[in-house]
Amino acid sequence: MRHGKKFNHLGRTASHRRALLSNLAISLITHKRINTTVAKAKALQKYVEPLLTKSKTDDTHNRRVVFSYLQNKEAITELFRTVAPKIANRPGGYTRIIKTGFRLGDGAEMAMIELVDFNEIYTNTKVEKKATTRRSRKGTKTEETATEAAAPESTEEA
Repeated sequence: MRHGKKFNHLGRTASHRRALLSNLAISLITHKRINTTVAKAKALQKYVEPLLTKSKTDDTHNRRVVFSYLQNKEAITELFRTVAPKIANRPGGYTRIIKTGFRLGDGAEMAMIELVDFNEIYTNTKVEKKATTRRSRKGTKTEETATEAAAPESTEEA
């Protein structure tokens, strides 16, 4: 029995789990969205969100801390150059998990994990509503009839 289990061990040793989460985080940072199982996506979300928070302040210490987790220079530069400015004003919740169904081979529940600010469908779609007024229909009809009544009089006078 594992009392007080704090996180999902994913059926792996500690070193294998650390390597798996590091590789998933690198893929997520470089591709902005990846498909994996729901359990791995949830574990990755807990792993990568503190790294994204550290990337918001670009200094040598934070770069070294994040590099100790990821061990990939290209991912670090991508994280600090393109991802960090987009998430700078967001107070957390940098990733989104969307369940996509079940895997054909073994029936594992699959999910897509993505960086929230890099989804163009949700971020660029701004629905602008018209300013609605609380007028009754009666008022608009009287205005129309008043303009129609004024129009024939002006033509008769000319």
